[in-house]
Amino acid sequence: MATIAARPATSDSGYVRTLAVLAAAIIAAWGACVWAEWSGIAASLHHHALYESGRPFWFSALVVLGAWQVMTAAMMLPSSLGFIRMYAAAARNAPEFPKALALFLTAYFGVWTAFALLAFAGDMQLHRLVDAWAWLGAHSQYVLAGTLGFAAAYQLTPLKDACLKACRHPGMYLARHYQRGVANGWRIGFGHALFCLGCCWALMLVMFAAGVAHLAWMGVLGVVMLVEKGFPNGDRAVVPVGIALGGLAVVAAFAPHAIPGL
Repeated sequence: MATIAARPATSDSGYVRTLAVLAAAIIAAWGACVWAEWSGIAASLHHHALYESGRPFWFSALVVLGAWQVMTAAMMLPSSLGFIRMYAAAARNAPEFPKALALFLTAYFGVWTAFALLAFAGDMQLHRLVDAWAWLGAHSQYVLAGTLGFAAAYQLTPLKDACLKACRHPGMYLARHYQRGVANGWRIGFGHALFCLGCCWALMLVMFAAGVAHLAWMGVLGVVMLVEKGFPNGDRAVVPVGIALGGLAVVAAFAPHAIPGL
């Protein structure tokens, strides 16, 4: 990692302001999610509502991607604050640090936005399959059960473990890849986002089953990801979470109405 020079007071104040802005963004995102749930707007973001709305795919995709930015700030930023804080501490004395941090966040949100677009496109195709296949249409609970079961199984994979370790120990990644310069903000943010995606993408698939903006499921999954990635010994939660998701998959297959919000 590049050597850090003596820190001017202005650099320290800028660092504090950066963290304060990120914290405010997280609070504002949760406030927007609560308002959407309270006002009823969240229901219009449910995958069934979007599919049955008759709107063009591109329009529905824009709606989902707009909502996804708020969800990413609310659910993913808290679990990445440790990494962002470490990056900001290393880069705050570098020239054009605000631009580098902006590119870091752009890359981070960009990776999650690309995932959301692919997941939404797949979800819409799955709805078409349910409509076209009478048996699956009569047993659509198996789609939900399969989503939960897949998320449960992914919790126990080596890829999940490797990505979670990278997220839990960001210093090693920064020591290997940190360089000063605006462009490196993009590279660092992109690399961190890929590890974050590898750790959490299966959990975020559950959000599509829950309707993208379901507040309770956002809270539950957001806490799970925060604990796994940011809490001491949080990696010990991986297996219990997988078991819980597996149990929910069984319930979804045989008594889907027993699971709130799904």
